[in-house]
Amino acid sequence: MIKISKNLSVDESEIEYQFIRSPGPGGQNVNKVATGVVLRFNVKSLPALSPLIRERLGKLAGSRISSSGDLIIKATHYRTQNRNKQDALKRLCHLLELAATPPKKRYKTKPTKASIRRRLETKKIQAKTKSLRRKPSE
Repeated sequence: MIKISKNLSVDESEIEYQFIRSPGPGGQNVNKVATGVVLRFNVKSLPALSPLIRERLGKLAGSRISSSGDLIIKATHYRTQNRNKQDALKRLCHLLELAATPPKKRYKTKPTKASIRRRLETKKIQAKTKSLRRKPSE
């Protein structure tokens, strides 16, 4: 059982791993050993995820979620299978953690008097510059 937050945990049996050959450097083993990891996690089938968390996860993951509802994470950074597997799992936990925390509510703020003054001064300077570009009136 992987604990994401206080209320959210994921069972390891719901995560599926597939091992692939990694691109990039690897020496003599590059074409023989499958060290890359593709992690598949079905977002739709997990009952612990509320609809709000699912929606936020969909926005965060973007194109990494397939049409069938699988979240696909590919990890090929490291040269060992175990480290790539840990990296993929860490990235999954981070995504779920971000989706589980609700976004902060934005409060409207007033502009300061100094910022209003600066904005008006720059507008006056710009207007003067543009007026100097005009043809003189006859």
